[in-house]
Amino acid sequence: MDNGATMHLAVSLADPSLETGLEFSRLAGFVQKAEAAGLDMVLLADAVPASESEAANKRMPFEATTLLAALATVTSRIGLVAAASTIAHQPYNLARRFASLDVISHGRSGWNATMTQAPREAANFSRPEGFSPNDFRRRSEEYIGIVQGLWQGWDADALLFDQSGGRFHDPEKMHLLEHKGEFFSVRGPLNVARSPQDTPVLVLSGLQESDFDIATRTADVILLDGGLVEGATERYDDIRRRVTACGRTPDAVKVLTNVALIADSKPAAVAERLEKEFLAKSCDGVNILMPAQLSALDDFVGLVLPELRRRGLVRESYRGKTLRSHLGLAGGGDR
Repeated sequence: MDNGATMHLAVSLADPSLETGLEFSRLAGFVQKAEAAGLDMVLLADAVPASESEAANKRMPFEATTLLAALATVTSRIGLVAAASTIAHQPYNLARRFASLDVISHGRSGWNATMTQAPREAANFSRPEGFSPNDFRRRSEEYIGIVQGLWQGWDADALLFDQSGGRFHDPEKMHLLEHKGEFFSVRGPLNVARSPQDTPVLVLSGLQESDFDIATRTADVILLDGGLVEGATERYDDIRRRVTACGRTPDAVKVLTNVALIADSKPAAVAERLEKEFLAKSCDGVNILMPAQLSALDDFVGLVLPELRRRGLVRESYRGKTLRSHLGLAGGGDR
């Protein structure tokens, strides 16, 4: 497990459409550069066109989970977290997809689920009226529980592959979900082996305060917008109290705040800002929101990151092979 002095670092490809002509080779080069720098993970955004307005149809060059699979073949250590909508996917298919991605990536995958309903997205999936905020919240909570239950449907040593004895698995170590809820009915189990890192990492974003109880029960990483350090510190303390109240250890959930990276900013000033947030115990790390130019990563990696390491805030290299091990979460699989 990481010690408390480690600032976790993620970088978000939140809107790659801002840079025209973006191809996979450029995205792959970006992620490889982030990996060479030792960042914990890259978050891959996704969006389904929802209307005719320009704002709602910002071009996403690749579907996020497909992009994750491709990036897993050209990287070996960095975590890869893809956004996937709870409206656009059925829970069984999504659970199976991320379980497969975790096997493909050797335990480096994660799912970024949002608790905020995208405007008019449901109209593309036979629900033109969408969901009320309360229904969306309850449906998302049920959905997340199903996905996590399916991920845990096989014990680590359940699959035997015993050709001579004709046994594919140990029935005692396979667990049917048998879920019948308000919105979904799912029997299970998945036909994918248990994740190399126990389960893929669950990142929750788009949270309101009313969602914190759901997040502290289920999430591995909570992604929040930044704010004043004083308010953020109180928010961080509140989250850790809720995590403990759920029967989990306080460090079972990592809190990362979104920080916009401004091009040509002074490295020392950026490092000082991040150090102030981290030492004030307002977060466990930051998610860097990239500006339009992906080349801005060069400035962060070449100028800001060395300053953070000089201050003893960031580890020098990866300590394991899975995303959970990078984040210091239980079930890392290689510690």
